[in-house]
Amino acid sequence: MFERLISYLDSVKARDPAPRSRWEVLLYPGVWALGFHRLAHWLFEAEMFFLARAVNHTARFLTAIDIHPGATIGRNFFIDHGFTVIGETAHIGDNVTIYQCVTLGGTNPTNGEAGKRHPTLEDDVIIGSGAQIIGPITVGKRARVGANAVVTDDVPEGATMIGLKARSTLVPAETWLKEFIPYGTPCDEPCEPDTRRIDELESRLTQLQDELAKLRTDTPLPESEAARGTARTGRKKTGS
Repeated sequence: MFERLISYLDSVKARDPAPRSRWEVLLYPGVWALGFHRLAHWLFEAEMFFLARAVNHTARFLTAIDIHPGATIGRNFFIDHGFTVIGETAHIGDNVTIYQCVTLGGTNPTNGEAGKRHPTLEDDVIIGSGAQIIGPITVGKRARVGANAVVTDDVPEGATMIGLKARSTLVPAETWLKEFIPYGTPCDEPCEPDTRRIDELESRLTQLQDELAKLRTDTPLPESEAARGTARTGRKKTGS
């Protein structure tokens, strides 16, 4: 158990440049909220719903993070700063990072049955601050959801979604980008543009330009083009 805690604290420290030690990470509200949730979820599965809710309310009071006891959360889950709401049927995979003011909200079932109402976040997902993930949708592995996005449809694996907000009406985004990499991306992923690759491409471009210039110099013009060039030169001399 102690080794798992150390591994978890190290995983948080790898995604957040602020803490200088594991002791600082232990003070994070997201870490405390997750610890309370583990207990509340255990009580929820044992059908001790009132006690589970009591633990949930205590955690919300202390951390400003509301995680329903029924939510299922995998390993190394990190909520940065807090002010997050996670619904009952939400399912969160491993190594997921959520920034502040995120809601994993549910839909209102019209058939009167609870069912699956909240999102599923697969492994290695990052959710930007203020994002609203609504309904029984799936955010695929390694996907990125930008700040203030409103997501009501599935997000493909490895994609990035940016949401728009206009005149107080939240609109699902239709722009997908691959370049968005939050600062909390684990260190084994590229956290900056690959400058080495850019240098290689620039070197190759320079080489191609030199070869093209050499070809223009070494290759004689076809006879027809040379004749037209001579004729143009003759006309210029006659006119002068």
